[in-house]
Amino acid sequence: MKEYKLFINGEWVESSSGKVDEVLSPATGKVVAMIQDGNEADAQIALEAAQKAQVEWKKLPPRQRADLLRAFTAEIQANRERLAQLLTNEQGKLLTVARFEVDVCCSFIEYACDWARQMDGDIVKSDNPNEHIWIHKIPRGVVVAITAWNFPLALAGRKIGPALVAGNTIVVKPTSETPLATLELADLAKKAGIPDGVLNIVTGPGRTLGDALCRNPITNMVTMTGSTPAGQSIIKATADNMAHCQLELGGKAPFIVLEDADLELAANAALHSRFDNCGQVCTCNERMYVQESVYDEFMAIFMPKVAAIKVGDPMDESMDMGPKVNANELEAMKKLVKISVEEGATVAFGGKVADVPGFEGGNWFEPTILTDVTQDMTIIHEESFGPILPVVKFSTMEQAIEYANDCDYGLACMVCTKDMKTILRLTDELECGEIYVNRGHGEQHQGFHNGYKLSGTGGEDGKYGFEQYLEKKTFYVNYN
Repeated sequence: MKEYKLFINGEWVESSSGKVDEVLSPATGKVVAMIQDGNEADAQIALEAAQKAQVEWKKLPPRQRADLLRAFTAEIQANRERLAQLLTNEQGKLLTVARFEVDVCCSFIEYACDWARQMDGDIVKSDNPNEHIWIHKIPRGVVVAITAWNFPLALAGRKIGPALVAGNTIVVKPTSETPLATLELADLAKKAGIPDGVLNIVTGPGRTLGDALCRNPITNMVTMTGSTPAGQSIIKATADNMAHCQLELGGKAPFIVLEDADLELAANAALHSRFDNCGQVCTCNERMYVQESVYDEFMAIFMPKVAAIKVGDPMDESMDMGPKVNANELEAMKKLVKISVEEGATVAFGGKVADVPGFEGGNWFEPTILTDVTQDMTIIHEESFGPILPVVKFSTMEQAIEYANDCDYGLACMVCTKDMKTILRLTDELECGEIYVNRGHGEQHQGFHNGYKLSGTGGEDGKYGFEQYLEKKTFYVNYN
């Protein structure tokens, strides 16, 4: 069994705490590796290494930084299958999805490399004679990246790429549930020639190591993907030093099926957007609203698709869904179904722990559909982040908009309709950062991934996401 250390300043080192933690397989419940339990002292050492390395790293021309990162992605691709299997072992996602995640990690970094020649500033006319105003874009400095357990490698690439191309250095803290594939990036980065201290990877609890990384005055920016409570804690932790925060937090995406929709397309999109990665996607279909005039017809198409989902060994490429990430998440699924039934919902399919022979120690839950759901129920407002889908009937467009916006979150929404007037109205009135029309969830690198309300601040991807990693410096140049 492999025991991973902390990767700081180009070396693998023991944690100052002397403690280790177990990483468990979601499919079997067995230990797959050991990791270091980093603490405040480790945070200080890692941040100091990043701060020192940033002095020379920012001086490199952006294209040279991009060339090193392209060499990094080549090393990741050369280890694609090994990394994918490690992802499956630690996170429980299907092997086919894990391979895709390795590719996405690389494409996030490669997309960021394309910005190396596009960090454009501005020259602005001054009100004063013989004067120019120059606005330069410069790196923020030391970035702390905290990633979530659902797509750990992709999220690491999403943050490492733009941070380093922009001239920052980075300390990555993957979640303790799924840190292994991210830790493997360390040796690949070193092999690619990325200088020591530019990329550091440390593990440990969020409440101690994560908090120390965010509070430290060396930290100039925190980019985090995770829960809303964790994001709120980060904002408080960074307040004294005014570090820039980029937070992608919880979601409760509505999926709206209107009466003029292509129902087969809508059913496939709804299925994909609820049960991919066992429902553990921030933009997933968390609550489905179907217009009452087509409700029965839609459900007649949708329910057989749900019943056909095969739950089992994520290494088996014939399976459609793997386990939940840990035992606490599994308990949360059971609790949500219980509360929903007590509040009046009907379990139309699933609703209990799945029986997977040979994997009795895993965190398995059946694909679950709840009907007879009303807008005031807990399941409509509390993020499930798992394979449970409540279905609600609505009558009018106004009611659909009211229901969709009746939420503390505002990350994503999906709408199925053929009417352009309806699309335009919904895109104006829905309170969320991403709207997917006539398809399931799944953002692209050149877009912008941002949330409203309690779903986050700052945003990622595209030119607007890249600019989060840059600060502006303004010069008033008078040449009288």
